[in-house]
Parts: sequence; structure tokens; C-alpha cells
Amino acid sequence: MAKINGGIIGVINPTSFGKCTVTSVTASTPAFAFQPGTRLVSAAVVAGGGGGGRGIQGASSAGGGGAGGLRTCSSFPVCGASIPITIGAGGASGTGPGIGPSSDGVNGNPSIFSTITSAGGGGGAGACSSPGVSQPGKPGGSGGGASYVGTAGTGNTPPVSPPQGNPGGTANVPGLTQGGGGGASAAGGNATVPKGGDGGAGSDITPIFGPGLPNSGVYAGGGGGGVYNFGPTTTGGAGGTGGGGAGSSSAPTAATAGTANTGGGGGGGAGSSSTGSLGGAGGSGIVIVKELNKASGVWNLKSQFSAVKSGTWPTKTFSLDYLVVAGGAGGAQGGGGAGGFRTSFPGGTKLSLNIGSYPITVGGGGNGSAATLGGGQSSPGTDSIFSTITSTGGGGAGSFSAAGLPGGSGGGGGGNGGPAAGSGNTPPASPSQGNNGGIGSGFGAGPGYGGGGGGGAGAVGGTGTGSNGGAGGNGSSNSISNSPVTYAGGGGGGIVTTYGQPAANAGAGGSGGGGAGTGGPPAGTAGTVNTGGGGGGRDPDFPGNNGGNGGSGIVIVRGPSTAGFAAAPGTNTVTTLPAPAGGCKVATFTVSGTLTVS
Repeated sequence: MAKINGGIIGVINPTSFGKCTVTSVTASTPAFAFQPGTRLVSAAVVAGGGGGGRGIQGASSAGGGGAGGLRTCSSFPVCGASIPITIGAGGASGTGPGIGPSSDGVNGNPSIFSTITSAGGGGGAGACSSPGVSQPGKPGGSGGGASYVGTAGTGNTPPVSPPQGNPGGTANVPGLTQGGGGGASAAGGNATVPKGGDGGAGSDITPIFGPGLPNSGVYAGGGGGGVYNFGPTTTGGAGGTGGGGAGSSSAPTAATAGTANTGGGGGGGAGSSSTGSLGGAGGSGIVIVKELNKASGVWNLKSQFSAVKSGTWPTKTFSLDYLVVAGGAGGAQGGGGAGGFRTSFPGGTKLSLNIGSYPITVGGGGNGSAATLGGGQSSPGTDSIFSTITSTGGGGAGSFSAAGLPGGSGGGGGGNGGPAAGSGNTPPASPSQGNNGGIGSGFGAGPGYGGGGGGGAGAVGGTGTGSNGGAGGNGSSNSISNSPVTYAGGGGGGIVTTYGQPAANAGAGGSGGGGAGTGGPPAGTAGTVNTGGGGGGRDPDFPGNNGGNGGSGIVIVRGPSTAGFAAAPGTNTVTTLPAPAGGCKVATFTVSGTLTVS
């Protein structure tokens, strides 16, 4: 039914603007903070895995621990700025020393997200030696494996829907091989002769949360069952995918623990006629939260406008890779430091950006030292910037009594009284954006008084000596543009030729655009344009030359095929990559400009 404001009557639905941000919570917190626009989330809640049972001398081996319960939710409403989250610890191994319950593995602890509780995994059954005595696996999120003639532990305990786990496996010949713990997606394996039962497989949650999760997104695998060593071919059960620990194949070697922050069950311990072994502890749990973008249903205009005004109406968001290289420093007697090198590609943390326009700064290279006797320090490079990522310009080089300067990578030290080099990764970034420059030869280190090489993204600058200029530190290779290109090499140190040293002994430029140092009349070699390479050093005894200028930086942004990119001004380019890159868009900025994402 139409309304006078042009809206339509419909069900009132909550909006959420969480930018699809995914967070892995590995330790309990009293206040997990959401983004201001988040109203709906998806969550995976994995409890701690159960510990494996202990194997006992002259008795039996033990069952594997059950995985922690795994529960997921979608479009779960969250009210307020934060909520407490509990991460369940894994259960310990059974300790014994006797047979029976004291050798049972300990249940894992629950993990809690708001109203969702996942139960800890059941402990694996410990050793037993009496055929008439039942030694069951313990119940839990997933059940522990049985030993001797006991029953397997039940999973999904307490019961929830959908189920949070599966039962453990049963033992085979009494006392010899024991059952595996249950996993989130499969029951624990039943033991055979001569092998313990494998742990049940865990569950892959990447279809809900996407790639890049810890442990490849697979959680809550059961622990493998242990074996009694009655021959050389006995083998403990394998741990289930998703962090389950393997059962022990030979006492007194302890079973493998479940992997931390997976909820994996610990492996069951082994036994023999002369000794026994501990089971593995269960792995701690994890909670994974995805803050959703959502505005489903039918909306009247007033409600939609209100959601936009309050910041809860979703906008399209893309996860983008980046390479940001700053301008390299000019050379002096030492080589110029390379520009800072920061990247998310491949495998790093991408930037999550909404549709819109973003300014990009491409840093220029610094000038080489003046063509005068001595010449002084060179100029640093300038910063390159994309969104929240800033790469720092390379540090200027030293000359005579002047030291190298700090920067993305540090400048090389002077060769006659100013040997100190500039420090790299200044200001500090993680991962590091560069390396230190090389020290110069110092006062009295004739006849060549070699300047230190500038630091590079991949290596420190070389040390200058009385015979040679230091080589520039090598840069780093990156394939964000679909082909490997090396960036941010340091400039080579210059050398004094007045006292007989050959010019050829000047330092080479680092791979990735670093300029070579020189000796005698020629100027230092410039760093290569759009690589962030440092400029090469010069011979400070020749007033007619100058240090090489640093190379300018570059910014490259890579997005999915669904993203629209436009780059201004026209010198900058946008390309679509061929298979197997899946049609990814790549925007390359060789000068400062604007990236528009649509």
C-alpha cells in the first residue's frame, strides 16, 4: 500500500553496517567491542577439547579426547557497544597413576558468546585391565574415545540443534587399541588391530567467514586413540582435521596435544608391559565473529533515511591488497636509503574500504648531495600514502663527518669521520618497512674512505671500507601486479679516488632500483624511477659531481573482479588481470592522484 511519502509498508528489519569485518578471539575478554554500525553478526563458538586418557603399565592404552563443541549462528542481533566472550581451556590428560577414572582425560571447558554456549569436549577413557569393568569415554561437545570394553562418550551433550559434535569411537581387542575422540563433523574412529581409532574430523567454517582464518578455518577435530605395544606395527590413531592430536604409538612417549585455539581433542596415551604414557591435553577454544552488512526486507523511506543517518545502513565494502613504496633518498658519500616498503600481498591483512574516492600520495625521491667539496648529507625521500598505510621516505646518506639519516630504510654512513649509518624501519611498522644503512669506513680508513651502502627493503646496506664502497641493501620482490618486480633497493656507497683507489671499487646499487656509487668525476647513479631505490654515493673530493637522486615511489592497489576502479590523473593506470588471477583489478599509481572504488 502506497504512503503519501512515497514509501511502502513492510516488515521492520534491523540494519547492520559491520563492513564484513572478521575477528578471531583467542582469549577471554570482558568486553569485545563492535564497530559503531554493527547490529548483526555471524559467530562460530568453539569450546576447549577434551584431554586424552593415560595409558598404564601392564594394563591398557587410552582413548582420544573429544573435540570441543562447535556452534555457529547467523544474523545474530547484538545490542550495545560490547559483550563478554569466554574462551574455554582444553582439558588435561588423565594422570593415573592407577587404572580407572583417575586415568581418564579431563573434559574441556565451555566457550561462550552472548547466549550461545558450546560444551567442552569429553575426556578420553583411561586405562583399564579388568574385562568386567567398563571404562567409557566421557560425554561432551564431542565424546571421548573408549578404552578396553567401555562405551564411547556421547557427543552433543547437552543437546542443542543443530548438533555441536559427535560421539567418540569404540575400542577393539580389550586393552590393545582404543577409540578416537569425536569431531565436529564426524564420529571418532573405532579402533582396529593394530591401530587406534582416528579422531573424528572437524568442520570447515570458511563458507561462512571466508578465507584467511587461523588453522585454515577448520576446527574441532577429535584426538586419536592410543595403543598397547604388543608388536612393532602398532600405531596410534591420527588426530582429526581441525586440531586433533595423534594418539601415542609407543610408551612412554606422550600423545600429541590438541592444537591451541582449535578445540581439538588430545590424543590417547599408550601402554606396554613395562611403562605407560600420558595422553595429550585438549586444545583451547576460539570464537570467530563476522560483523555483517545487512539491510534485508522492505523499507519505507523514513526508516531507510533514519538508518543511513544513524550509520547502520550498509554500504558496499571491498577487501583490497596494497603495495606502498616511498621515495628513496639521494646519495652523498654513503648510498641513499630505500623508501619504506609496506604490502599486504600475498597473505597479509588487507584494507577494508567502502565505495568512494581515496587520495593517494606517491613519494618523490630525495636530491643527492651538492656538487661541492664534501657536499654534506643528501635529502631524504618523501612518504607514500594510501588510506591508513604510510611508507616512510628513505633516510639521507652521510658524507665526510656527517652520519646517515633514519628513514624507511636508513642512509649509508660517510667515509671519513662520519661512519654512523641511519636506522631503518623508522618510525617502526610491523612487518618492518626497511633495514639499516651500512656504516662508512671512518676517519683514517684510507686510501678509499668508502661510504656505507643505503639500506634496502630486503637487506641492510653494506659496510664501507678503506678499499671499497658498501653495496646497497637489496630490495624485496612482489607480484601484486601479477608479475614479480623488485622494489626499494639501497644506493651503493661512493669511494675516494684521490689516493689511488679505482672508481670501480664503489658500491653496487641494491636490487630493486638502487643506484650505484661512483668514484672520481662522475655523479652518483640515480635510483630507478617508481621503485623507491636509493641514489648512489659520490666521491666527495670532486666538487663537480653530485650524489645520485633517489627514485620516486609507487602505490599499487589490487581488488576483486567485482570491484570497480578508476585512477586519476591519466598517467596512472587500471588493468584487469587474466586467469588464473580471476579478473582482479589492479590500479597502479606512479604519480599522486585519486583512486575511486565502486
